[in-house]
Amino acid sequence: MTTESADAQQIRKWWRTSIIDMKPGQISFRDRPVEELIGNVSFPQMIWFMTRGDMPSDGQAKLFEAALVAGVDHGPQAPSIAASRMAITCGVGLNNAMATGVNMLGDVHGGAGEQCSELYYEIAEHLEDTNSLEEAVETGLDNWRKKYGKIVSGFGHRFHKPVDPRAPRLLGLVKQAASEGVVDGKFAIIAEAVKVKLAADRGGRDIAMNIDGATSVIFCELGFPAPLSRGLFCLSRSVGILSHAWEQMQQGGRNKGPMPTNFLPLYEPDK
Repeated sequence: MTTESADAQQIRKWWRTSIIDMKPGQISFRDRPVEELIGNVSFPQMIWFMTRGDMPSDGQAKLFEAALVAGVDHGPQAPSIAASRMAITCGVGLNNAMATGVNMLGDVHGGAGEQCSELYYEIAEHLEDTNSLEEAVETGLDNWRKKYGKIVSGFGHRFHKPVDPRAPRLLGLVKQAASEGVVDGKFAIIAEAVKVKLAADRGGRDIAMNIDGATSVIFCELGFPAPLSRGLFCLSRSVGILSHAWEQMQQGGRNKGPMPTNFLPLYEPDK
């Protein structure tokens, strides 16, 4: 048996991982051979397994998959989708177009789930201390606004007013899962309380819980850390980005900008 040199050990320790053990002729993910996973594990289950290290129950996997399905697309008016379609007309490949679209998913467009999850988790902590949902929501929102400003991620939508059709369906699935003991349902309660409070702050005008707000409920119910909410949404939206990039590739077109060529931006001279 050959003893590994100190230099070799140092090189191997440069990247340390508990995710994959790969050798010639062998691939294992978290000690499970890939050939045992192929054909037996769904893609959502695999995402869970790779990011968390364990396998979800059937109920958890179903709820997780619902969140991933809900966020796949929102049309060419969404900056990430538009960017991917424009990228294709510039002659890049599908992978480049996908990267272009995913890179558009920041705090405002698509990446707000991380901040929304932070809000839900903070309210849950305050709730444990105060045992008053109203007080916990108020404190959480106050802290949020001090850190991020008046616009609360996860709520409000340019198109869907006062209801984003994805949110009620997802919350309904959470409540069903809670009734079956899959989750406890507290983050659904918190999210709905936040929505009520925001409407009250707007003089009673209702406000939509958007896709970030709804999927964050599920990710929090399932125990995903807040930063993963952003990554998971990116995985979900990548499906739409790929679909639109591929469609644009079939349609053709060259150097398509954000609006038809017979329209030009408004020129406003410096005053």
